[in-house]
Amino acid sequence: MSAPTVSFSRNAANVFFHILTQCNLRCRHCYINPDQHGTQRLELATIQAWLGIMAERSPGANLIFLGGEPTLHPDLAAAVASARQLGYGSITIDTNGYLFHDILEKITPDQVDFISFSLDGASAGSNDAIRGQGSFEACTRGIRQAKAKGFRTSLIYTVSRLNLDELTAVPPLLAELSIDRFFIQVIGLRGQSASHGKENADDLQVSHREWEEQVLPVARQVADQGIPVIYPKVYLAPGEAFACAGRVADNYFIFPNGRVYRCPLCEDFPLHSLVFDQDRLVATAPINESDLFQLEIPEGCVMNKLIQPGNLTYSADGRPACRIACCLIKESL
Repeated sequence: MSAPTVSFSRNAANVFFHILTQCNLRCRHCYINPDQHGTQRLELATIQAWLGIMAERSPGANLIFLGGEPTLHPDLAAAVASARQLGYGSITIDTNGYLFHDILEKITPDQVDFISFSLDGASAGSNDAIRGQGSFEACTRGIRQAKAKGFRTSLIYTVSRLNLDELTAVPPLLAELSIDRFFIQVIGLRGQSASHGKENADDLQVSHREWEEQVLPVARQVADQGIPVIYPKVYLAPGEAFACAGRVADNYFIFPNGRVYRCPLCEDFPLHSLVFDQDRLVATAPINESDLFQLEIPEGCVMNKLIQPGNLTYSADGRPACRIACCLIKESL
């Protein structure tokens, strides 16, 4: 039986908790937007209060601690301990691999189901151009340290035109590092990657053909190595029905300023459907993301149509050539 972790499927329940927005890196595609997400670091008492509220709202949900860089928070270990007592279905820490505050000495594999590392290249040359000088060495060192202490590890690779050509070199790296689970992400126009609009989209986002011919074969190759792979469907097959996770799943993206989103594509805008107000979780007034979830359009995902229409193409009759799938309902191999 595989270890539990974040699940991107119908009926899944996940709490993505950004306990701070501070980070030691400045990745080119970072989705953190201080104007929308705040710049504060939550106090432990607030983290514990919000964890309790979410545990009651969505019992047994998978919990993912994020930032910024969550290991920069000196109380992360205490937050993990509180979450375990509250009965979350699984606990994951997403990290860039620097593993600050001696976090591996303060938590155990019994407390944390996965430590998930972000790496965007199979070599320092490609990864560091995206994530910062020295980040490849720091991340791979952190993975080895975590494995040596018995932690299960996953690796997140965000595919863009900046690292697409190096994706074929990733499977042997995963084997070398003894990675337990591999997540492929598609770059979205959020935060830093949205800062230059259409020009940046053309520079970063891969095409439908590139996704089918270059990304999916690598996913299958990794799965053939015995490593579970989770990747976004991105494009729906002809005739395949669109499903919005906002309607069929239970996802929450919590930020330090109290905003709680249900869809990550909404996070650059004040469209959050929930907010923490004096340690109470309350609904926001319409119009918000929940109203958008109810819309049906020929293109599939409404938010994709609104914020990154560049990855849509149309047939001569005006119909979309491909429908865009929900980014929170993914495929597993």
